[in-house]
Amino acid sequence: MTAIDSPMPSARRDLKVMSLIGTAHFFSHFYILVLPPLFPLLRAEYGVGYTALGLALAVLNGITGLTQAPVGFLVDRFGARAILIAGLALFSLAIGLIGLFPSYPMLIALMVIAGLGNSVFHPADYAILSSAVEQRRMGRAFSIHTFGGHAGFALAPPVIVFLTALSDWRIALALAGAAGLLVSLLLAMAGDLLRIEAEPGRTRAPRTAQGVAGIRLLLSGPILMALLFFAMLAMSHGGYMSFSVAAVESLYRVPLAEANLPLTVFLAASAIGVLAGGWIADRTRQHHHVVGGSFLLVAFVSALIPELLPPLAVTAGLFALAGFFSGVVAPSRDMMVRAVTPPGASGKVFGFVTTGFNVGGIAAPLLFGAVLDYGDPGLVFWTVAALCLLTMLVVYATARSGQQPRAAAVQR
Repeated sequence: MTAIDSPMPSARRDLKVMSLIGTAHFFSHFYILVLPPLFPLLRAEYGVGYTALGLALAVLNGITGLTQAPVGFLVDRFGARAILIAGLALFSLAIGLIGLFPSYPMLIALMVIAGLGNSVFHPADYAILSSAVEQRRMGRAFSIHTFGGHAGFALAPPVIVFLTALSDWRIALALAGAAGLLVSLLLAMAGDLLRIEAEPGRTRAPRTAQGVAGIRLLLSGPILMALLFFAMLAMSHGGYMSFSVAAVESLYRVPLAEANLPLTVFLAASAIGVLAGGWIADRTRQHHHVVGGSFLLVAFVSALIPELLPPLAVTAGLFALAGFFSGVVAPSRDMMVRAVTPPGASGKVFGFVTTGFNVGGIAAPLLFGAVLDYGDPGLVFWTVAALCLLTMLVVYATARSGQQPRAAAVQR
């Protein structure tokens, strides 16, 4: 049962909640990738190099990683709805103002604000979904949430390029920011649909005691294993996202446009896999087997690419298989975290473990860049395969640690 008592049929209510949260998550990812397509224009506008523009993205991700877990504590204490609305509005405003104040120092300052806005989505989204959606639809809820993020990544480059072609980059960013502000207004108008009641695990213990207990929870074995799991997942996924194009270009000696084709197929198949994974997650309690088995298949497929070096079209098919099973992982991954999360702690736990994405996002480029510099592009895929197998071990260790007495007994 949900925490919301409403005369609206539960399936219809759940669909509305999923759609609203998925749309908010869409804009989170959309805004992350809205600037890179404009880098050639911004480089000329600001008179800086690509390293300086990369620093702006690093600031966005760094601020998000540093503030996401503290925001999770705020979500659990004060509620997710208002924090989600404020975060989306802040992120949208920062992106829109980049177009209105075109200077590099202002860009860095606005990236700090954008990072603060971006920090709310994982803790707030997961807290709302965990409380407001019926258990039997939870896997699909998580899959729609993740699919929204994938769609945001996929649509950001073509949309911002199209809007820039219609006018210029300043107006394009202002319009992108305005769209997010409209969605934040829509979330505010949703009434009680996104408002969640206090979960059974919440108590009226003093704030200091709650804070200490919350930190103790985050440092418990199951939660730390989940954090490691997310970091390893981000690293294996980062091999495809960041360096597969360079590896394919070197292996096949093809133009860059052709080398990008397998990655495009990977991303499309991953989005389909996320939706399929939601259906699977709602039909099993053995989520660790779904995740472990998917990683095993991704490892096998990844190893086939450098071992067989098939024609590029076949390689694109192997990328599609790897992308699909990478997508299948996401909903069961989230269900595993939910299983080790005590009532009333969704915000802080999801806020904390998803910082593993930031950790993996920092480590993966360094690792795979060194692998490519070694001189054998095929090692990129062997490294992905090895990381998938290691992640599989972490998955089963996480599942085993979650079978121990949960931290729900911790007084908060």
